[in-house]
This record gives sequence, structure tokens and C-alpha cells, in this order.
Amino acid sequence: MDMNDAKVLLVDDDDDVLQAGRLFLKQHVSLIGTVRDPETLPGILEAESFDVIFLDMNFTPGATDGREGFRWLEKILGLEPAAIVILITAYGDIELAVRGIKEGATDFILKPWRNEKLLATLAAALRLRDTRREADCLRSRQESLSADLDRPFHDFIGRSPAMRAVFGTIEKLASTDANVLVLGENGTGKELVARELHRRSPRAREVFLSVDVAALSETLFESELFGHVKGAFTDAREARPGRFEVASGGTLFLDEIANLPLALQSKLLRVIESRTVTRLGSNTPQAVDVRLVCATNQPIYEMVAEKTFRQDLLYRINTVEIRLPPLRERAGDIPILAEHFLGLYRRKYQKPAKRLGEDTLRKLEGYRWPGNVRELQHAIERAVILSDEPFLRPVDFLLAEPGTCEADQTLDGVNLEEAEKILIRRTLSRVGGNISRAAKELGLSRSALYRRLEKHGL
Repeated sequence: MDMNDAKVLLVDDDDDVLQAGRLFLKQHVSLIGTVRDPETLPGILEAESFDVIFLDMNFTPGATDGREGFRWLEKILGLEPAAIVILITAYGDIELAVRGIKEGATDFILKPWRNEKLLATLAAALRLRDTRREADCLRSRQESLSADLDRPFHDFIGRSPAMRAVFGTIEKLASTDANVLVLGENGTGKELVARELHRRSPRAREVFLSVDVAALSETLFESELFGHVKGAFTDAREARPGRFEVASGGTLFLDEIANLPLALQSKLLRVIESRTVTRLGSNTPQAVDVRLVCATNQPIYEMVAEKTFRQDLLYRINTVEIRLPPLRERAGDIPILAEHFLGLYRRKYQKPAKRLGEDTLRKLEGYRWPGNVRELQHAIERAVILSDEPFLRPVDFLLAEPGTCEADQTLDGVNLEEAEKILIRRTLSRVGGNISRAAKELGLSRSALYRRLEKHGL
């Protein structure tokens, strides 16, 4: 942190000390606060976040045992565990100051101080604060990387002309830092595009972070994306970096970007334009360096025309645009995708070798796949689990027959579970695989619909 951007608090019962500190430090920092009565500290620290706090060890006239200093040190660290506290002590209290460091203080300075020494101590404290923040970000990155490694990642597969065009665009874009917008129905592989861009980019050794924007409530949006300081809101018990900070140096994937309300779109636009984030509850901006990839299944250009999505934000996120074709428009890829998933789940569930017969492949190629590749993947997984035969047969796949319309299916004589499955599939087909719209029509939350899709293998 540049010292000119630092916020410093000076706590001492001596007015002369406070005035001397204020007059000297205001030339070097952005904010210098002074406190004579430490009883006011909790309210002050709740209202403002300081980079460094200078704390006297004795406040009662004649006191020399430092007990008040230790008590307020404990209170400050209880309110802000990451606080950088520098003790102010007289020459005879050095042993007490050393004890204070053992109890959580960062350093101590003797009074009357020399201005050069005060400034050097402050500079060292600010460097330590930066180091701690970097360590917090590294821990969050490591957690994100570990979670990312634990997630199943399947190869991006396709030989159709449409997919070859997508691969060619990825190849051209990967080595750049251009922001990319990926358009396509649910289940077409939009996140795979983002991962492939990251994997082939100079940022490949850094973190790839995926965020489902639609899953963030308006109240949590700023905290999750931009981070927060301790006490920024009721449950903010400790400072936390946001997704932009954690992904700095790497790639940030914002899925379902079109679901973002207009009020939050403007906040996201400011971050993209300034390349800085300010944690919730703080006034200090942090520089970030992310490669941004966004995705949506919504008609985003129609939304711009209807003024439900900001045109200036759209310009920022789609330096280049990639459109993913639905599976029904690349039916030639179904056999190789089906074989890939067949091998994947046969190994996962330790099943003997299985094959897809010609009649089964014809059935798969004739189906419209409203859930796209994700639906095909679930269908293959279900068939592998339930079938004991060496060949997967058409009957192992509960799909509409080629050439029929699910809207014509009747629910008469169908049990409740199968009726739910048909209703969900019918709704998905009607809305083009749009999960948000399907959930709304069915009266479900997105997460509840995803659970039912998983349950029914859709």
C-alpha cells in the first residue's frame, strides 16, 4: 500500500502527543484520526477501518503498569483480528511493550518519538498489512484451486463444422486478455469454453474462478464479488477478499450475467472500467487484474433494446463473442459425445465394457435434447448405472421417440414421478432449455429445479 493512501488512528490521552502526531502524519497519509478516550474506540472502529493503529499503554494519570494498554489491545484485536497495532510506550516500559507484541501487537515506538523513526515504523507496518492481505488472497485462491481440481472436468468434444468454428475462435483468443461473452442455451458447454480459454492462456497457472451470478442475491452480490471488511454487515465477522481479488492474475467466469439487476450492472461496470475493487465497508480501492469471461442463455441484445441490460456493460464484456450451437444443431457430434460419456461412467462405476448399438444411436440422434450436452451426459450416466447388458439398448433411454412432440404426450396412467419428469422435460423444451424460465414456469427455485434434473437424469 502507498503510504499516501493509508488511514491511521492515534490513541493517546496526551493532547500534545495527539497534536504532534496529527500535524506530522497528515503530510504523509490520507487520513489521520485521533482518540483521547479509548472508551470511544469500539464505535470508531465500527464506523471506519484503519490500516494502522498507534495505541498508548497507559491512560490513567500516574499509571505505568500498561494494563489499560493490554486491555484495549485485546479489545481492538477482538473487533478486528487483522488489525495492525503499534504500541506507544515510554523508555521504562520496553518490557511491557515486548509482552504486548507477544499478545498481538505488531511493533512499538518510544515516546517522545523521532519523526523519522515514526515514519519508518509506519512504513514497515503498512508493508506487513499488505503481506497479510496477500496471504489472505493466496489462501482463498488455494481453496478455490482445490475446489476447482475436485470438480469433474470433461474434455470439450466436437467435430461438427459449428464446433470446429468455436475451437478456431478459442485458439485465436486464448493468448489475449480480451473479454469474452459466450452465448448459448443451458447445457451447451459455456463454462467449458471459459475453462479452455484459461487453459490455453498465459494465465493458465493462475486461478480460474467460476461464479453463478444468478445464484447471488442482491444483498450478497457486492460482498461476494468485491469482498468486505470486518463489520461491514451483521454477519461479517472477519475481512474477506471478493472473487475479483481472489481471481486477480487469472480468469473470472461470470455465468448467467444477463440475470444481473440493473442497479448491480452499474457497480460491475465501474469495476471493469477502473480495474479496481473496493471492499464493502472500506474506502480503499484494490487494483485487480482479471481476464473476464461472461456467459448467458438469455437474448441479451433484446434485453439491451428493452433497456433491461446496459448497453455500455455489454460493450465491456463482449470484446469478442462466441456462440455455442445447441446439440440439436450438431447431431453429428452425438455419437462421439455418447462414447466419451460411456467410457467415463463405465470407469467411474467400474462396469464391464459396454457399447451403443446402431438402433440406440439412431434414437439418440433423433432426439432434440432440450437440455443439450448436459442432458445427454445424464442420460448416458443413468443408462450405465441401470443396465446389466453389454449393449445399451433404446429402452435404456427414456426419451421421446424420434419425430414425436413431447407436448402431445399424455400424463394419463403415468405415476407421479414419471409425470414430474415429463412435465419438466416438456417445460424445458418449450423454453429452449432456459433453466431460469423453466423454474419460474414450474414455480420452483433454480436450485430446486437442478435437484429434480439430477434426480431424473435430465
